[in-house]
Amino acid sequence: QVQLVESGGTLVQPGGSLRLSCVATGTIERITTMAWYRQAPGKERELVASITRGSTPSYVVRGRFAISINNAKTTVYLQMNSLQPEDTAVYYCNALIPWGSYWGNGTLVTVSS
Repeated sequence: QVQLVESGGTLVQPGGSLRLSCVATGTIERITTMAWYRQAPGKERELVASITRGSTPSYVVRGRFAISINNAKTTVYLQMNSLQPEDTAVYYCNALIPWGSYWGNGTLVTVSS
């Protein structure tokens, strides 16, 4: 079992920055890849970025977002810069293991003036 808890979501003005965190507990040694997804109102959940256990990142939202993982492989971060209203969404953390994946409950990011 893997438990994921996201934090850091809040209301931010357009052009602002935010860093989301996701703490993984449980059988973390089984995690091969961690990722951030987001789901905007009325839209499907979409992949934002992922990072392997070896710290190799991969981005769908390029340029403004950066994903990173701590040395202990317990916490993954999403640094978001130059936020725009279209970035408003619930951001979810995902942990991929050999036999499936786990999800956190999400953290809400609202970009509005």
